[in-house]
Amino acid sequence: MRIFFATDIHGSEVCWRKFLNSAAFYKADLVVLGGDVTGKAMVPITARDGYWQVTLRGETLRLDTRQELDDVVARIRNSGFYPAMVSPDELTELGADAAAVDRRFSTEMLSSLDRWLDMADGKLRGGEIPCILNGGNDDIFEIDEVLESSPCVSFAEGKLLDLDGFSLVSMGWTNPTPWDTYREAPETELAAKIEAIASLVPDMGRAIFNFHAPPYGTGLDEAPALDETLRPVHGGAVMKPVGSTAVRDAILRHQPMLSVHGHIHESRGIKKMKRTLAINPGSVYGDGVLQGAVIDLDAKKAKVSRYLLVNG
Repeated sequence: MRIFFATDIHGSEVCWRKFLNSAAFYKADLVVLGGDVTGKAMVPITARDGYWQVTLRGETLRLDTRQELDDVVARIRNSGFYPAMVSPDELTELGADAAAVDRRFSTEMLSSLDRWLDMADGKLRGGEIPCILNGGNDDIFEIDEVLESSPCVSFAEGKLLDLDGFSLVSMGWTNPTPWDTYREAPETELAAKIEAIASLVPDMGRAIFNFHAPPYGTGLDEAPALDETLRPVHGGAVMKPVGSTAVRDAILRHQPMLSVHGHIHESRGIKKMKRTLAINPGSVYGDGVLQGAVIDLDAKKAKVSRYLLVNG
């Protein structure tokens, strides 16, 4: 069995398209997206009298034709943001009401996710190619119901999924971050969540842990150290481990065959943790590049027979 695993695309539509194409390109039997599926920001596009106006990276652009508008919308989507068409009055209202911004952001995010699932239905032949998605700490909880109801993807959070004799268990929650994101919990709570799903696994020798947080202190969790203002120390030159001790301890205790992670974009790598092969493929979604891992599983020997980190 061949798995393609990627993570942390953060709303980048070009990365989503590449993810959907990865099954055919890498000849994978199934594809898994480990978390942080959705984007982090919305970009308003104001409809004026005969043209549109948008501000990108501090530059205000006037768009006089539908083609110019379409090009900017694609650029916004590929960067991981959500274009929002608004009138001048709506823009003023959004600027004065943070709650209205949150509501509109959620609306645009869920609408974009629906579009993505329509793409998946076509690319993956209506679910003929298995596609497994999970949330991450940056994903709002409202996406869970959307993914759960999709006929062409499987939502993995808190479940055991059978992969032709291998067991996949997933958790999108992480240990606390400085940004107080949606799916964060203290290490003791993470440990309880992990044990709840690990207890479902019939054979750890054939188990795959899909945990968004990487294991602490393994080199798969190195991120720039931050000062008290949340700025990188010495421009990001100082790195420190920020992963989860609960995830690390669970891997060492249960020794699954394979453990795949994300969350820390800079820590692309592979680590052997006794019997377990742990992988973080990293993420550079902002550049429109999809990083991933191609993993071959030997069903007869219950082992990872081959693995390769890839870019595309």
